[in-house]
Amino acid sequence: MLDIELIRRRPDQVRAALASRGEESALEPILALDARRRDAIHQGDELRARRNQVSQEIGRSRERSPELIAEMRQVGDRIKALEDEVKGVEEELSKALLTLPNLPRADVPIGLDASANIVRRTWGQPRAYDFQPKAHWDLNDALGIIDFQRGARMSGARFVVLRGQGARLQRALITWMLDVHTQEHGYIEIYPPALVKSETLVGSSNLPKFADNLYHDAEDDLWLVPTAEVNLTAMHAGEILEPGSLPIKYAAYTPCFRKEKTAAGRDTRGIKRVHQFDKVEMYAFVEPERSDEELQKIVADAEDLLQRLGLHYRVLQLCTGDMGFPSARSYDLEVWSPGCQEWLEVSSCSNCTDFQARRAGIRFRREARSRPELVHTLNGSGLALPRIMIAILETFQQSGGSVVIPDCLRPYTGFEAIKPVEQ
Repeated sequence: MLDIELIRRRPDQVRAALASRGEESALEPILALDARRRDAIHQGDELRARRNQVSQEIGRSRERSPELIAEMRQVGDRIKALEDEVKGVEEELSKALLTLPNLPRADVPIGLDASANIVRRTWGQPRAYDFQPKAHWDLNDALGIIDFQRGARMSGARFVVLRGQGARLQRALITWMLDVHTQEHGYIEIYPPALVKSETLVGSSNLPKFADNLYHDAEDDLWLVPTAEVNLTAMHAGEILEPGSLPIKYAAYTPCFRKEKTAAGRDTRGIKRVHQFDKVEMYAFVEPERSDEELQKIVADAEDLLQRLGLHYRVLQLCTGDMGFPSARSYDLEVWSPGCQEWLEVSSCSNCTDFQARRAGIRFRREARSRPELVHTLNGSGLALPRIMIAILETFQQSGGSVVIPDCLRPYTGFEAIKPVEQ
């Protein structure tokens, strides 16, 4: 959530920053609500001061003036009405502020769509093949590790069943990624619930903006998480973190659930875009002055995994219009998939500054008696499935249809290759 004081002091700056994201949000209604709220508070304060003054006069006088007593009843009624007005206006103002995205950092590339993103670096080279590499769905015809038909029979379109070595590879990837993050990158492992309350999604910035893309149990008002970023934001919601406790770094595996309405009609073949997928998430709470540095560390942690897997990838800095709703600066990591012949996003790493912390009420103290400040929050996929599985299957396929498993995963899979079922 944006700071109302910033909007009040620098409305033109905020308008320009929002416009760079393609947002045409009018600030006038928000500024009008803020002015109305402050005026009601001011009137209430003046009336309380008047009531206190009269109470002192009545206390000093032996006579109780009926006129003053009647006036104080009216003042009390007016104070109560103003308090109710302030409460109502604050609710309206909060709802309006929840619709505004975060403001991009000043040096973020300006642009309204992905065409303005900048490739900051690449790693590795595309593999050379002496045969035409297949897409993963064609490889699967012989491997039999993804059951599209039974997934659709159980749950409908865009659900799949992983079987045999496919399921084992998925589990190996999750365990390996968590082990690297917790044993080498300094994260604390978390295993959170897959269902959360509405206020949890508001705190992470998924509600109200993305309600149509989430699965909701209306009876119990519980939502299936679209990413562990939701849960990890809520780990310290409403808390004041003690001096010396930052940074706090978490890594969590969760299944993720999204309706993917914005992608209707796209990427329907294979397992690139499904309604349920697995992901390991990295998350950090840091002091404001350290957040940009921490973002680079999160990106480096995701890159480390890709390099160990031996996958050709690139790092994109996202432009203003292509960043996520809560982000002030973002980088996407994309791997080259030779069968699909496209770059696949496997990690998105973002600095959300104090945007989520203000919504979720997460603060910290620098010293024991210092004033609480809002923390900065950061997140990054570390990494997202099933796209990593797609990249492995397509990158390490062999001419005979088998797929070689990267060395780092073999202690976790227990096998060195996935071979066609007839072999």
